[in-house]
Amino acid sequence: ELDKGLGGFSGFLVSMLVAFLVSTRKIHTTMSGYQVLRSVLQFLATTDLTVNGISLCLSSDPSLPALADFHQAFPVVFLDSSGFLNLCADVTASTYHQVQHEARLSMALLDSRADDGFQLLLMTPKPMIRAFDHVLHIHPLSRLQAACHRLKLWPELQDLGGDYVSAALGSLTTLLEQGLGSRLHLLAHSRPPVSEWDLSQDPPKHRDSGTLTLGLLLRPEGLTSVLELGPEANQPEASDFRQFWGSRSELRRFQDGAIREAVVWEAGSMAQKRLIPHQVVTHLLALHANIPETCVHYVGGLLDTLIQSPKETSSTGEEALAAAVRCYDDLSRLLWGLEGLPLTVSAVQGAHPVLRYTEVFPPTPVRPAYSFYEQLRERASLLPRPDKPCPAYVEPMTVVCHLEGSGQWPQDAEAIRRVRAAFQLRLAELLTQQHGLQCRATATHTDVLKDGFVFRVRVAYQREPQILREMRSPEGMISLRDTPASLHLERETRHLPLLTSALHGLQQQHPAFSGVARLAKRWVRAQLLGAGFTDESLDLVVAALFLHPEPFTPPSSPQVGFLRFLFLVSTFDWKNNPLIVNLNNELTVEEQGEIRSGFLATRTQLPVMVIVTPQDRKNSVWTQDGPTPQILQQLVVLAAEALPVLEKQLMDPQGPGDIRTVFRPPLDLYDVLIRLSPRHIPRHRQAVDSPAASFCRGLLSEPGPTSLMPVLGYD
Repeated sequence: ELDKGLGGFSGFLVSMLVAFLVSTRKIHTTMSGYQVLRSVLQFLATTDLTVNGISLCLSSDPSLPALADFHQAFPVVFLDSSGFLNLCADVTASTYHQVQHEARLSMALLDSRADDGFQLLLMTPKPMIRAFDHVLHIHPLSRLQAACHRLKLWPELQDLGGDYVSAALGSLTTLLEQGLGSRLHLLAHSRPPVSEWDLSQDPPKHRDSGTLTLGLLLRPEGLTSVLELGPEANQPEASDFRQFWGSRSELRRFQDGAIREAVVWEAGSMAQKRLIPHQVVTHLLALHANIPETCVHYVGGLLDTLIQSPKETSSTGEEALAAAVRCYDDLSRLLWGLEGLPLTVSAVQGAHPVLRYTEVFPPTPVRPAYSFYEQLRERASLLPRPDKPCPAYVEPMTVVCHLEGSGQWPQDAEAIRRVRAAFQLRLAELLTQQHGLQCRATATHTDVLKDGFVFRVRVAYQREPQILREMRSPEGMISLRDTPASLHLERETRHLPLLTSALHGLQQQHPAFSGVARLAKRWVRAQLLGAGFTDESLDLVVAALFLHPEPFTPPSSPQVGFLRFLFLVSTFDWKNNPLIVNLNNELTVEEQGEIRSGFLATRTQLPVMVIVTPQDRKNSVWTQDGPTPQILQQLVVLAAEALPVLEKQLMDPQGPGDIRTVFRPPLDLYDVLIRLSPRHIPRHRQAVDSPAASFCRGLLSEPGPTSLMPVLGYD
């Protein structure tokens, strides 16, 4: 959408650019259309017309104005063949930088030799709301008149015949680029086109030309820093820094003894830190451009409320997830260091959405480490009351504890199960004896209560899936064949820990992954389709947005990631293509080609939704049990309906209205509705529309016995 609106980079400018490249022999008549496209993109990506202008004029007449003269008057310079007309007179510097940014992305996509490069480059729409992490609308436009006066832009107003929107635009973008600094990768603006008018009437007023919308493409590295560090107090630049930041700038002493000017933004949780650009933008526009906060509608964190836990209103749960992961790391160290186990622990691996940061509602610790009496009270509070028969919802986090292989293991499946059960009991004894942890052992797992979080530790033996595959014929011959039991065990003890580890790494690389995955799962479950999709399959679809973001850049905010999730789900050809999620970049282009041809050859034996990873190249283990064709089709239809509704809401300068609309499921397509009694629903408060009246699940007023393990997974 680079050619849209006043001052866009139009098709005419591109035609003139091709003519220029022909005249300078960069394009030859023998080139194919693809080669011409590459040459134009290469030129745009590497040539900054805001610094070094170009000209179609071949005359060497000394009376012609020089390019340097044009650079003083215009941000972007491209002269016509007369040498007197700047074809890019209306193009702003930020529009041209956006063109350059897109050209670089396009060149990278062409160089990657992707199979679907044509589709991604020339047929995938990139509206502003889907391309930029945060968007802000300035409305009404008449406020920009005051901005021109505050910024003393009288010469620009005269040049532009009183068009105060165009006059203020360059200064506003420069101001915000300077203020956002290392947080910002690209700042773009979109402007409505000038409408036609009848010759007998007055032309339309500038204030009636709609809304000025700015898009911010953010850098994840600098985004969450709460500190803008200025110069030392005795430096001459200190006064400029104070003037730029106004009352927000203050002198601070740092650990190295330096006394510097600095600006500190208020942000406690990760969600608030992601929205620091909002504080920066509103502060600078009010201070330097006389545009009050009421005229700036900032769209960046509106969907965050949907992944906040019912008790937390300022945080979106990243902190709770990080606390659970830290607790898991502590438990891993304890398991590694256990003394008294007959076999040593060879690996401890997490296998739960919390441990890859994608659990929609992170667990809250059931017992914070307070004083002894408060511990008694907290534990007692986990019991349900007689009149409120519903315990608190506590989900155990699965941890797989691999034991080393040795000749001591039996070679019979039933005997292995019994040995594992003995290990589960021994594990509980040792954790209680050596570390004082509350444990409860069963034949298949040991539940461990640590720092308020409950972990479900499963002992695994690496050869067990192999032994379950062994089939003995009447003649005593042994053959290997996959059985439901062997596939399930392999998925739980091998595939799931590997996937959890890979996605945990992706979260460290892209901090927005957690928020996008949780919003996506929240939406799928809110549509009553959660049972059709495993957690892992949805996590992988979201991972694809970060690992293969073309033609975009990886999302830096949950909002834009969720919009792209809806677009991917609704437009991907699930019937004729596998979704390849190249975790850790392990698959080469050739291997991906082989996977696609193998997919087409065995399509009839594969599930309707096929997701391929480097560890799972043929079977799509996470979609074997679902979704059914009907459920997948329903998801595709709902995503296609939800996307335009949500984008229209977010691009509305008057405010988005009710942002939860697309999360409410359509109930008219069902024949039967079953309504559940809220008294028996432990997660009643996690509804999309939080109930007006509710009660805390599992509260008992008087202290009881101290050795209680909470009720686990009751829903």
